[in-house]
Amino acid sequence: MLDQPVSELSKPRRRLPDQRWQIYPQKPEFAQNLAALTNLSPIISQLLINRGMETPEQVQAFLDPESLVLPSPLEDFPDLAISLELLENAIASQTKIAICGDYDADGMTSTALLLRSLRTLGAQVDYAIPSRMHEGYGINKRIVEEFHSEGVGLILTVDNGISAFEPVARARELGLAVIITDHHDIPQKLPPANAILNPKLIAESSPYRGVAGVGVAYILAVSLAQQLGQTKGLIQPMLALFTLGTIADLAPLTGVNRRWVKRGLQHLPKSNLAGIQALIQVGGVQARGDEKAGGDKEKLQSPVPSPQSPVPSPKSLKPEDIGFRLGPRINAIGRIGNPQTVIELLTTDDMGVALERAMQCEQVNASRQEMCQQIEQEAIAYVEAEFVTSLQQDRVLIVVQPNWHHGVIGIVASRLVERYGVPVFIGTYEDEEHIRGSARSIPEFHVFEALEYCHDLLGKFGGHKAAGGFSLPAENLQVLRSRLIEFANQCLEPQHLKPLLKIDAEVNLNHLNQQLYQQLNALHPCGMDNPDPVFWTPNVQVVEQKIVGKGHIKLTIAQTIDNQEYRIKAIAWRWGDYFRLPPRVDVAYKLRENYFNGNTTIELELIGVRLPIQLQQFFASPPIQSSTNFEYNQRQYTCGFYQNGIEAELRIKNSEGKVLAMQPGHIIGLLGTNRQNAKEVDISQPQYDNIIQAALQALSVRS
Repeated sequence: MLDQPVSELSKPRRRLPDQRWQIYPQKPEFAQNLAALTNLSPIISQLLINRGMETPEQVQAFLDPESLVLPSPLEDFPDLAISLELLENAIASQTKIAICGDYDADGMTSTALLLRSLRTLGAQVDYAIPSRMHEGYGINKRIVEEFHSEGVGLILTVDNGISAFEPVARARELGLAVIITDHHDIPQKLPPANAILNPKLIAESSPYRGVAGVGVAYILAVSLAQQLGQTKGLIQPMLALFTLGTIADLAPLTGVNRRWVKRGLQHLPKSNLAGIQALIQVGGVQARGDEKAGGDKEKLQSPVPSPQSPVPSPKSLKPEDIGFRLGPRINAIGRIGNPQTVIELLTTDDMGVALERAMQCEQVNASRQEMCQQIEQEAIAYVEAEFVTSLQQDRVLIVVQPNWHHGVIGIVASRLVERYGVPVFIGTYEDEEHIRGSARSIPEFHVFEALEYCHDLLGKFGGHKAAGGFSLPAENLQVLRSRLIEFANQCLEPQHLKPLLKIDAEVNLNHLNQQLYQQLNALHPCGMDNPDPVFWTPNVQVVEQKIVGKGHIKLTIAQTIDNQEYRIKAIAWRWGDYFRLPPRVDVAYKLRENYFNGNTTIELELIGVRLPIQLQQFFASPPIQSSTNFEYNQRQYTCGFYQNGIEAELRIKNSEGKVLAMQPGHIIGLLGTNRQNAKEVDISQPQYDNIIQAALQALSVRS
């Protein structure tokens, strides 16, 4: 027999993604009843049940967000009235207004939205955005002093300010009025602003609760335009910027966000903003179908949709068009470029200027991608060398290295979370004495609370449950590491330390078609709190696979049902480390349309893969040294599981004494009469895969 582990002869490769699959409990009877009441298919009903909807009324409100009855924002935001009064007075008296924005997509779209609207409404207004590299997030005393020296009378923060106690206090000392518009978590002590607009300060039941910074800016601008009776020509441009910022900031697509984003996605292809058209053109985004766009008369408090409301139509962008194409081009500028580029892009009416700025965004985004890839590789090498063995005990990853660009480490943090399944705090040295960093989280870990737990060790910090930013003296790094490990061990259990994959339903490949894809449109727009549906199919065969681009796997999978084989193409982004995939796997995926040469096909975007359940169970607790006989293609074989090294090994022996040996998760097996003369074989090939399946079936029957 072959008595050495396969891994000694086969090429080493990373394991499959170490995920925890959480498959929603299926409720077929409930789904059938809901389908009958709502005239939906049972699978769409099951998806809605998974998203918390149980009654026809809830389904109606979700599928038709225009039917949502909105309260007036004046009722829900206590400081909105005083904010409008301050802005009206400033416009009437021509008092200088200054916007202090942020350098991410939310902050820059918020800044552009208020600049455009306030200028249109007759205000004297300018803006400033702090330097990401030299000052970090949020309004600061330098900006306040500069505004004061320029004769500014009213400061308006967007997407920041809720934690800026000292800068706001200084502004008030200097006699400046301050309106804070922000959506980040509320600190223990609020700054002494004249007015604070933050959805975290309003009732949790409010439909406005989930708006991002650009949502607060949109509410303020529309309310002001309505109060001044000057909404004509203002709403659609602001709606376009709201949509761009909301999706790019990963705000929840529920409540008013769902209503306005759905409307905005329909308007974007026909937007009269030069910057939006330039971004769409440079980003290669194409809308689908014919547009029937509506009018320009959104009322924030309107109880029923107006006749001019947009009519849903196929010609619409999808959130992924913004999330993967438009948003990154804007965010890249905020990360490693000059935010003024984006502000000019989104406020100019000159198409020539817009295209020039959009091309600058394109070039900076390409540099950002290269930078991310390099830093990610360096971070992985560092983690594998220093921390990978202690992750289960530490339950959090703190990675700090010199010479990394602060603007992109947040993206790298997200990728490390995907890879290792733990919260990640990543930082780089600003100089020998100071560190600045970003944090990204898993569902069971609250980043802002973790930062507050370490507040005495930090300089500035802020954020929310899923992400945050921080700075600290370099001498506090080791103590910070210990404190974060302490916090993580209080709130995380070992089972939390695998990336969580929530799966909606099991579907066979023969059901994946254009009809199902069109039915899923009822759930759009998908995003945070309304995720893209995720399906899974068990025990598929990987019939083709290759690396494409920068470490992506392109593959074809197959499933045989009633003696008929069904095949479909798939892509697994950034899964180069897992190449090659085993010949038989369970797959989890989202459905995507692929447009090529005028043809539209349905493909899979793989987000999860694991050994088939049957194979997992065998290799988890195999019947060591037990074996059985089976017949395949009129030939007799013996098969069994044997312990070799630290892993179980499946061996199949024919009547001539040749043995095929394989270990779980490997695509390379060994074939021969002994290890010395054994050759490596690709066990995904049909002649090997079929006999392996027959052996597993025989062992399953025996057990």
